[in-house]
Parts: sequence; structure tokens; C-alpha cells
Amino acid sequence: MVRQNPATVAGPILPVVARRLPVQWRLEMSGRVEGRVALLTGAGSVGPGWGNGKAAAVLYAREGARLFAVDTDPDAVAETARLIAEAGGDCVTHVADVTDAAQVAAMTAACLEAFGRIDILHNNVGGSAPGGPVEMSEADWDRQMDANLRSVFLTCKHVLPVMERQGRGVIVNISSIAGLRYMQRAMIAYAASKAGLIQFTRNLALQYADKGIRANCVVPGLMNTPLVGHRIADQYGDGDVEAMIAARDAMCPMGHMGDAWDVAYAALFLASDEAKYVTGTEIVVDGGMTAKSG
Repeated sequence: MVRQNPATVAGPILPVVARRLPVQWRLEMSGRVEGRVALLTGAGSVGPGWGNGKAAAVLYAREGARLFAVDTDPDAVAETARLIAEAGGDCVTHVADVTDAAQVAAMTAACLEAFGRIDILHNNVGGSAPGGPVEMSEADWDRQMDANLRSVFLTCKHVLPVMERQGRGVIVNISSIAGLRYMQRAMIAYAASKAGLIQFTRNLALQYADKGIRANCVVPGLMNTPLVGHRIADQYGDGDVEAMIAARDAMCPMGHMGDAWDVAYAALFLASDEAKYVTGTEIVVDGGMTAKSG
């Protein structure tokens, strides 16, 4: 069932690109987060196909969670909600900029109004911009810090008191291996903010460990998602998406990039009771990239 938050701007639902669902999508689900409420930011996708947020939202729903799906793009989050409804799930959509404190406060209140609790906070909002400290503008630096760090600071600021009152909760933050190693190109703000997110999550986990709240990061490597075609290829100058995908595949020890489902399943594990004694750590999902010596 799709329910739209009254504050959400209505818009047409984007068409879904016809494709064969991955094998794991066709497997019987087991209710790993049955009855939980998951607030997921960045729940849409920047283009046709499966982005990290969309895949995670649908997978949580398939495993029994009720979704409060948030994005800045009403069309994109509506598509995610439609997929959840087709899977028999329950989803409320909400449009918000999670770098804005007032909008995050309203988002949290709307989720509580819709579902009465928040069991899982999944922070998927983020983005990258090329450049080192000399060539990058101050505005680009600030935008990266806002998208990749401020957004998580604000969602945690408002959701943690809810989880503390409940006596339990799980936070899953999506970082990047750019926060662990140099990725062969200058992305100083992205790297710094994603590294900061890892340390933010570790500190958070320790502060709230005795309150029944766990916090962990998923750390993706190079992933083949709509983001590649819509943003990253343009950063390399010629916008040749096929060449960019081939170059990124060649960088991976397994010979190909991962996909959004690889990230989603790692997040699902961390959100589930299977990870009940896992907090303050990271799951790296990168096909072996960070294990390489160079």
C-alpha cells in the first residue's frame, strides 16, 4: 500500500525500465525486519534502474518493514513506493531536503504520525564532486559536507531521541571506500566527508551502545547504478557512459562493479537482529578493491 504524506508534492510516476530481476530478488523472503518501521533518506533513484536507496527500500519492505521513504524528487520516491506496493508492502512517501534542519524535524514528525515509531534509520543521501583543495570552490566543498555529513548529523539529531524513548533502534549509514583510500582521482571533499561519516558512526555507536541503539556503516566500492550515467560520467569530461563503466569495471579485482543489491543486502543484515551484537563498525562491499596494494 502506498500512502503519500500530505506535505509531499505530487507528481507523475516515472516509468520503470523493463529488466529481469536478479536471482536474489526472486528468492522467498524471510521477514528479517518484520513489523519494523524504516525511515530511509535518498529513497529514489536519479534515473531508470536500481539505485542504492531504491533497492534498500524495496528490500526492507520485502522483508516485512513499513517504509517511510524520503527524497527531494517526488517522482523518484513515488516510483520506489509503487514498487513497494507491488511487493505487497506499506510505504509513505515524503519530500524533504535533509540538509535543512526544519525539514528534517518535519520529516521525523511525519514519520511518527504515520507509523508511531522509527526502528531503522537508513541514511543514503550523498554525492560527489571532483577536485582538490586548490581547484574546488568553497561552495562545492560546503555542498559536499552538507550532503554527506550534515544530512546524517541532522537525521540522527532528530531520530535518536525517538529511538532512545523506544529503548532500541538501528542506524545504517552509507559511506564509501573513498573514505578509506585514494581512488585515483581528486575528490577531496567527498573523501573527507565519507571518512568523517565512518568516524561519526563509530562515535555514535559507542555513545548509544548501552541504550539499545546500534550504528554501523556500509562502505560501497565502485557500484553500477544510475548515478554513474547521470552524474559521474559527466565529471570525466566527455560524458561517455559506456567508456566510464568499462573503466570502472577494470578497476575492480572481480572484473566488474557491484550493484545496488549488494549494498542493500549488507544494509539489511546490519538492520536485522542477525547483527544484534554488531555496532560501531563497517561492512565493506567493494569486490576486493580496498584489499589491493595499489
